[in-house]
Amino acid sequence: MSETEQKINNLRAEIERHNYNYYVLSQPEISDFEFDALLRSLQELEAAHPEFFDANSPTQRVGSDLQSDFKQVEHRYPMLSLSNTYSEDEVADFYDRVQKGLNEPFKIDCELKFDGVSISLTYHKGILVRAVTRGDGVRGDDVTANVRTIRSIPLRLNGSDFPEEFEIRGEILMPWPVFEDLNRERERQEEPLFANPRNATSGTIKLQNPAIVASRRLDAYFYYMMGGSLPTDSHFENLQLARKWGFKISEAMRRCSTMEEVSAFIHHWDVARKELPIATDGIVLKVDSLYQQRNLGFTAKSPRWAIAYKFQAERALTQLMSVSYQVGRTGAVTPVANLEPVLLSGTTVKRASLHNADIIAGLDLREGDFVYVEKGGEIIPKIVGVDTSKRVPGHLSEPVIFPDICPECSTPLVREEGEAAFYCPNERGCPPQIIGRIEHFFTRKAMNINAGSETAEQLFRSGLVEDVADLYDLTDMQLMQLERWAEKSIRNFLDSLERSKEVPFERVLFALGIRYVGETVAKRLAKSFLSIDNLAKASLEELSEVNEIGGSIAGSVVRFFEDEANRILIERLRTAGLQFSVDPSLLENQSDILNGKSIVISGTFQFHSRDEYKALIEQHGGKNTGSISSKTNYLLAGANMGPAKLEKAKKLGIEIIDEDTFLKMIE
Repeated sequence: MSETEQKINNLRAEIERHNYNYYVLSQPEISDFEFDALLRSLQELEAAHPEFFDANSPTQRVGSDLQSDFKQVEHRYPMLSLSNTYSEDEVADFYDRVQKGLNEPFKIDCELKFDGVSISLTYHKGILVRAVTRGDGVRGDDVTANVRTIRSIPLRLNGSDFPEEFEIRGEILMPWPVFEDLNRERERQEEPLFANPRNATSGTIKLQNPAIVASRRLDAYFYYMMGGSLPTDSHFENLQLARKWGFKISEAMRRCSTMEEVSAFIHHWDVARKELPIATDGIVLKVDSLYQQRNLGFTAKSPRWAIAYKFQAERALTQLMSVSYQVGRTGAVTPVANLEPVLLSGTTVKRASLHNADIIAGLDLREGDFVYVEKGGEIIPKIVGVDTSKRVPGHLSEPVIFPDICPECSTPLVREEGEAAFYCPNERGCPPQIIGRIEHFFTRKAMNINAGSETAEQLFRSGLVEDVADLYDLTDMQLMQLERWAEKSIRNFLDSLERSKEVPFERVLFALGIRYVGETVAKRLAKSFLSIDNLAKASLEELSEVNEIGGSIAGSVVRFFEDEANRILIERLRTAGLQFSVDPSLLENQSDILNGKSIVISGTFQFHSRDEYKALIEQHGGKNTGSISSKTNYLLAGANMGPAKLEKAKKLGIEIIDEDTFLKMIE
């Protein structure tokens, strides 16, 4: 071995040791700066000596930005689901069944049930060779490239006493703080928020770009080892050895000898889990001896030697301090409960959604009430009940009354027929509506301007921008007078404004912020009417004829263009150079061959990428959907498609076509 290769190997080993200390043991030995310096040294050496490339090098954890479709892999050992139970009596029944089935002493291992995405890793001679999702339990997606970016997963094992080849199964998770940071960023970009960390993890691990996966800071815990030559007969002991090899094994795991010890574990973690930085939704109980597991065997769907006890949806009792009212960019007024801080699902909750006036009335909410707050999959916690027993007898507290005027501009609120929300109609005089429209205009899916909420508010409060057309009149001299604006930030902002003039019509239409006109509706309207002038002249009937454009959307569009101020705004934006018609080159080869057809895409393809097929479906009048239903017309099936989708399509009698057939259809 050359001196250079030896140096590279030594650096890799040292960096992996520090990774293990930091991400698994939470006991870092060096500073972040020192770690980064080591990583840079390794990157430079590997760049200079590509002959020593190794896919399991710690430098590869950042992820490549190359994209590829996932291959389907059959599990060597099927990944079965566990039977669920929701009461201690059912847990006791499980314990009794095991006792009768074995008729000999046994131990039960109690573990936390992590709420993430199941993964199965295969190691050969201590090297990670494959990572596969659960899929349908028989086959899953090969996500090895993405899993390599998760720093708590060892790429090479420590020591030498591990089996030559084995599988280890676990759960990939997104910690609460990471989840909240991600949703804050998505909210700023006006992207749909993830409902909970599990959904965020699932969406992340299936991304085609490992570099984005690396940025999401996922974590992983492991809970079961499989293979032909495992070190011991004890599930518990095997996982203790796995911890020594570099895997993250929960410290909460306990080996119990009696039902009383199992109950004590359940009672402890039903409370203590609220302080964990990760989401848990129950406890898993397993017979410890692998020999006894084999003797107990399996039912058709689950093992007889394991069961999952699910926690009840988590809620907390705290006091309502006040109710405030937020005004959004469309004028909708949303009530928010301000609470005495309380710990819920690993985070401190200070606010909860009350949704609308009807919810407040239904709860009979009073000032100072003690309320039940529940997270249960919600992004923003919600109030689900009131503890009326805590109201002081004889003391008549004031009921919470939804305001009849806007809390920001004092304009009388309106409520349209059939809607739950109250609106402030003062579009051009209500500050949060104006600021909200400017911020919406900035977002990536709209004009993609290099600015955010703070900039929107600052530009409005300074008097420089009263509507989005004013943005294109700004000068560097004006911006220089504002706080925190330096020459570089001014240039970046003005450059992004200039680039926004190339944004296609459908995104400009979305950026205008017409009520009910989201990203998808804007695309449909742009495609149907081709220009802002045609859209402005469209009648209620003509708009309603567009696929999926209902009366509320059509009415909103008509009202928008009836307003002279909006027509003036569009002319100013047109003069500034924004795109208000569909690029003629995009109209070539369009047709309505697939008009009214709903198509689901699954698998990998030879001639076009999945995104290209989605564009082709829209180009020819069809609708691309993500899931199969009775309304689906075709399943466009490629190689390695999901077996669950295929089975559902056959069950519903949906026509399954390959890419050759599809391309002939649209010729």
